[in-house]
Amino acid sequence: MYERELEAAAAAVREACRLTRAVQDQVVAARARVLKADRSPVTVADLASQVAISARLAAAFPDDLLMAEEDSAPFAQSPDLERRVLDLARRALPDLTAEQARHGLDRAGHPGGGGRFWVLDPIDGTKGFLRGEQYAVALAMVEDGRVVVAALGCPNLPLTAGDAAGARGCLLTAVRGRGARQQALDGDAGRAIAVETEVEPATATACVSVEAEHSSHDLAQRLATAAGLTRPLRLVDSQCKYGLVARGEVTMYLRLPKSSTWREIAWDHAAGSLVVEEAGGRVTDFAGRDLDFSRRTLDVTHGILASNRHIHDQVLAAAREILG
Repeated sequence: MYERELEAAAAAVREACRLTRAVQDQVVAARARVLKADRSPVTVADLASQVAISARLAAAFPDDLLMAEEDSAPFAQSPDLERRVLDLARRALPDLTAEQARHGLDRAGHPGGGGRFWVLDPIDGTKGFLRGEQYAVALAMVEDGRVVVAALGCPNLPLTAGDAAGARGCLLTAVRGRGARQQALDGDAGRAIAVETEVEPATATACVSVEAEHSSHDLAQRLATAAGLTRPLRLVDSQCKYGLVARGEVTMYLRLPKSSTWREIAWDHAAGSLVVEEAGGRVTDFAGRDLDFSRRTLDVTHGILASNRHIHDQVLAAAREILG
């Protein structure tokens, strides 16, 4: 079940990773000349990634709807941006027209609800992308509020945990009820992955977002300490954090927004959450509730916890003390 969906999702994410990685390589090579405030490279890569994936999904599953962030509005303000996006997207879709590109972006406005649809983040971790560090291309299929297929491309993640000098570029995939796998982005047979089995808090590890804009490092540290963790928090961009939990490299991912008005968005968590769950882990909000992906904005309490399952309830208990 879902073989066609998984095959299409994996192929589309691989293709988008190739496009976005080409842009990131240019950004890194020209870093001395690129102003830190210049977000145009990531905008081009973001839009081209969504155009390519949207087109592939529409061709394979013409009746399926798509939920994603981007639309074609930026093209009206910048014909040059449209040209650059088309040039990049045509590396994957040589016959792509400007009209088709705009349609590929604008068809992604599905608000959610019941039934079946796709959820896409064409580049998750834009600041990591611009720094030449971790980012992800995240695609998931949702049925009645539950993620059932996921493809998470992490172009800069080492294939082997801890081997920073080794080969990079991972594709993590999952189908509900069938486990999770990791493959090289450039293609190989891959392997099944599983969360770690460590249950002692003193040796457990936690990762959080690099950027402290929306994620509270202070609150995460207080929670980790209250749960008995003694090791430093690991800072990682994007849904690669879900990948690290899924393949047993870290024990948990703590997502604790700084503001009570902050709302989590479906495409920031959909693909990664299924990969963790199918690797044997658990993903909930801090009230212990499963995530509902039927809407663009997630109804979560105090943030999100993804863990190896063994320590999950212990961290939730500590959160009750810290968060109230």
